[in-house]
Amino acid sequence: MTDLSRKEQLYELIRANPFISQQELAEQLALSRSAVAGHIASLIRERKLLGRAYVLRNERTVLCIGAACLDRKLRPHAPLQMATSNPACAEESFGGVARNIAANLSQLGLPCSLLTALGDDSSGRALRAQAEAFGIGMEGSLQVNGIGSGTYTAVLDASGEMVVALADMAIFDQLTPGWVASRQPQRNAAGMVVADLNLPIESVAMLIADARASGVPLVVVAVSQPKMARLPKSLSGLSLLILNRGELETRAGRPLPTEADVQAACHDLQADGARDIVVTCGASGVYHTLGQALHWLPAHDARVVDVTGAGDAFSAAVCWSLLQEPEQLTLACERGLKAASITLASPHTVSPELSADLLATAHIEE
Repeated sequence: MTDLSRKEQLYELIRANPFISQQELAEQLALSRSAVAGHIASLIRERKLLGRAYVLRNERTVLCIGAACLDRKLRPHAPLQMATSNPACAEESFGGVARNIAANLSQLGLPCSLLTALGDDSSGRALRAQAEAFGIGMEGSLQVNGIGSGTYTAVLDASGEMVVALADMAIFDQLTPGWVASRQPQRNAAGMVVADLNLPIESVAMLIADARASGVPLVVVAVSQPKMARLPKSLSGLSLLILNRGELETRAGRPLPTEADVQAACHDLQADGARDIVVTCGASGVYHTLGQALHWLPAHDARVVDVTGAGDAFSAAVCWSLLQEPEQLTLACERGLKAASITLASPHTVSPELSADLLATAHIEE
């Protein structure tokens, strides 16, 4: 076997696992450590590798960072009655904002990876296996012993609208700044990074600072009003913030009843350093910034089967579109609204009907 084919094999092993050690490479290829180091140095000179962890940036990949958890949905058989037991049907599926976004991106045919924390339990093993079956790269995710995998339990009304949800996301506090720093090469290799606010505030701040330094676009997706406390004050380096109106009110510290109020709150976020903001308003539609202006898009008509996952489908489609046409935020939001309407009409958190071809039909109304 020639040195050239050895180097190619080494490169493919690194592509499959960017965190593989030189010792593991040496053992798998029956090479000495010094030979492995020589091949790696050669690949770095050729700009095929960035360094540790090695793989060269791919402009079309997305790296999602945040929650992957077990979703439980409870739907009553009749109108919900409070303070008493309600006959209901229950179902379990896989969820988490970052995981759902990654799954939707994979459904759209975009290469993506997920950095998350999983417990050493049956739920964690199932989450990993299902993500990999979806085509989501899981290299670099953290396995935590002694802590259960994340769970999200939603109580829906008879029409499919969420009444209340409870989330046990303590495991994601393990995604510390030190852990984030250890995955910097993997982030630098992506064409876009998407992070949810299940991460600790210090980790979010590090991602924003690194995006400012590296130039890799960073999208932050809010997850709830309580977790808006995890969004740092300084947003310099943040390409896009996606949040709903209630979350924007939490950040602003005041009600935002009018469009002028929403615009003023978005201006405040831009003053804090965010380039653009998307504000979702449920069944009404979305606002997004357009420079210093605020643009409104109405929601698409949809038959609501289940609201779970619609917001994540919106976020995924926005990211999918921006990766192809970075300056077209209005078009990206139209495609997001299309994805949300498809997901609302599905009983699945990630609709199997979602496709790139369907999103390509979305257009900006003149």
